[in-house]
Amino acid sequence: MFVVGEFNHQIDAKNRIRIPNKLRDNETTLYFGKGTNGCIFVFTFETITEKVQQLSSVALGDDRQKSLRSFTKSFHQVDCDAQGRMIIPNDLKEFAKIKKDVVICGVGSRVEIWAKEVYDKYYSNEDENYDELIKMLGI
Repeated sequence: MFVVGEFNHQIDAKNRIRIPNKLRDNETTLYFGKGTNGCIFVFTFETITEKVQQLSSVALGDDRQKSLRSFTKSFHQVDCDAQGRMIIPNDLKEFAKIKKDVVICGVGSRVEIWAKEVYDKYYSNEDENYDELIKMLGI
């Protein structure tokens, strides 16, 4: 799955959101977990399985075990309801500081859900630094 784009939404009173079909590839079950910089990572079953398999080479006595545990234990299996809504788990809602307004964006192999305020702050100088950001990607 390869997803791109940015969408503004609001969560409802029951912590439900709609992730656009083009970002979830019509999947009805996704995996929500803690992301970097205060966002929520969203993976399909196929992608989260690939990520965990990549990490399976971490030896049991390796110092990176704590990182592996922190990453994997934060994930929740989330199913769509009949109207295509998904509930953001409370612990992830608190982690991401989500109140009402969210930004949902596709980042290649994953979707990210951000509190609008956190997202706006994170990208506050994106336009003035855009050339540098692209150089860092090496494209």
